[in-house]
Amino acid sequence: MIKRCVNCNQNKEHHAKGLCFSCYTKISWKPKTGICKRCKRDMPIKCKELCHGCYNFVFRLDKNKAWNQRKKYGIDMTAYKKITEKCVICNFNKVVDLHHLDQNKKNNSELNLIGLCPNHHKMLHDYRYRQEMMSLLKERGYSLPEDLKLNFVKPAPNSSYNQETKDG
Repeated sequence: MIKRCVNCNQNKEHHAKGLCFSCYTKISWKPKTGICKRCKRDMPIKCKELCHGCYNFVFRLDKNKAWNQRKKYGIDMTAYKKITEKCVICNFNKVVDLHHLDQNKKNNSELNLIGLCPNHHKMLHDYRYRQEMMSLLKERGYSLPEDLKLNFVKPAPNSSYNQETKDG
């Protein structure tokens, strides 16, 4: 029902006490407060005796995670769960990271994404173990772009490059 709000004097949808919805929430509505069962803080209670943060953490974690994956990687939650189901090297399935094969964070094609456990993900980004990890991935059938960092050869101590820098 449209009525004139007694607070803002605008013709809006009537809520209660002669106020529109926005004025009612600003002036009259007070959230129920109490001690949160989970975090033990005195906060406004959402439901099940939990504050908003704890409620979202307990009951909406999957939805929040799905939204974050869509936002960050541009893939849906089912694809993310499929890719990060287990590590492609050791089959560890407790904590699995998402890795871009071509090192391009904007290329979110499912062919470019693999799941790696934190140990193997760290090893792949560490120069000391990179060659070993790349060969393991190639053995498992993944097509990897050429890594120019691996083909870099340190100049020999007596090379002409070092002589020029000492003389110059």
